[in-house]
Amino acid sequence: MAKTKTSKSTKAAGKPRIAKSEGAGKAGSARKVAAKGTGRKPNAAFMRPVQPSDELAEVVGDKPLPRTELTKKLWAYIKKNGLQDQKNKRMIKADDRLKPIFGGRNQVNMFEMTKLVNKHVK
Repeated sequence: MAKTKTSKSTKAAGKPRIAKSEGAGKAGSARKVAAKGTGRKPNAAFMRPVQPSDELAEVVGDKPLPRTELTKKLWAYIKKNGLQDQKNKRMIKADDRLKPIFGGRNQVNMFEMTKLVNKHVK
């Protein structure tokens, strides 16, 4: 059997061909939107201030702050104190301040850390 080439015009069978828009890809469209200055609005749930518990307040401060800022401050603390495992960067070592937040564990996965930190916000 020989394969035959079909032209695009015969595939469409009389239907008008629709061209892809310039920013059809996810990354392309996000860049276009950001360039225009009309980017997505942040999710209100992430921007609502939360009150850290007493244990978490030792690391990020005791004032209410949005979850995004809380995460930034937590990671700044981890990096400043060298608590990220050098071989496996996903693992976070607990120091005296983080141990109560991590439920007494010496080391947690960064994804587990998020779940554990959520228990310490109101």
